[in-house]
Amino acid sequence: MRVLIAPDKFKGSLSAAEVAHCLARGLAAAGAHPIELPLADGGDGSVAAAIRAGYTAHTVTVAGATGLPHRARIAVSGGAQDTRTALVEIADTCGLATLPGGRLSALDASSLGFGQAVRQALRHRPARLVLALGGSASTDGGLGLLTALGIRGLDAAGLPLYPCGRALSALARIDASSAIELRGVELVVASDVTNPLTSPRGAAHVFGPQKGASDSEVTLLDRGLSHLVKVLAKSGFPQAQALAAAPGAGSAGGIGFAATLLGAQLISGAEFFLDLLDFDTHAARADLVITGEGSLDDQSAHGKLPTVIAGRAAPIPVIAVAGRSTLPRNHWSTAGFTQVHALADSTALDTSRNRPLTELLLERMGHQIADTYRR
Repeated sequence: MRVLIAPDKFKGSLSAAEVAHCLARGLAAAGAHPIELPLADGGDGSVAAAIRAGYTAHTVTVAGATGLPHRARIAVSGGAQDTRTALVEIADTCGLATLPGGRLSALDASSLGFGQAVRQALRHRPARLVLALGGSASTDGGLGLLTALGIRGLDAAGLPLYPCGRALSALARIDASSAIELRGVELVVASDVTNPLTSPRGAAHVFGPQKGASDSEVTLLDRGLSHLVKVLAKSGFPQAQALAAAPGAGSAGGIGFAATLLGAQLISGAEFFLDLLDFDTHAARADLVITGEGSLDDQSAHGKLPTVIAGRAAPIPVIAVAGRSTLPRNHWSTAGFTQVHALADSTALDTSRNRPLTELLLERMGHQIADTYRR
């Protein structure tokens, strides 16, 4: 039995490659033939996925989420300049993983380091630049990205502001006189977030609490994002209002909005990486596909990587594995899964904080899945 293992990471516990390897050990021990294809959806691990697809890694030093120097990687494909693609992810440049001590900083985190990594990527003269936006720590409307690309936010005294959520309300105007030339570069945003920039469905209200924002800070950030849009509209960006209301503008604390302001097109992160790693070819040779991520719930059925995989793999049976799952059994087939296995069903311990236990349970799960399908 040929089994294609195509998981995302188990956030906070194992990388996608580690998840795939643990499952593969169990499958192989039970006599199956596992094929490992660790994936990403635009979040943490996106650069690693591109490197597995043959891109070259380049180390860059940028400002982490709170401004401290941080070493990150970007990925650049080979080939002629007119076909070259560069990929930059926010998770590894100034995302949640770069917060000192893991302490959340909802108001002061910035996307500046992401913009600095974009500048480094542009030195390779790519024809296409992919921005992977999962795992962000900031809600600055992408002002940090814009600042790194020469589009600065100024206060009432004409002084430059440090680009973070806290500073948005102090914006008086935007100075784009030193903006970097992006003509000739196709900008692509890889993200599966469909939220607008502001409103109760916007970046601050939906994702701010996950980044440590209190109720009052969420209100402050949402007002700051609205103010950013107004200032941009008065500073030579008349399309700002329409772009802020578009699906995906709220991704990565508003970096999606800033990227579209620069001319980027939004695409599905899950679909992009499935194509990049030639998922369809691998799936066509498999008798069974195993996918998964750290947590499965009803939201997983709306464009998340495991359900996109299930749709692409059909009619090949797809099993989902997860650290925990609240996806009701009667929703499994709707999501495209023949079975769902959760580590939390095998232990009362928190596997997201217990790496050895996660590895052990995944290996056992692989063995169990192979035994079940052999019968």
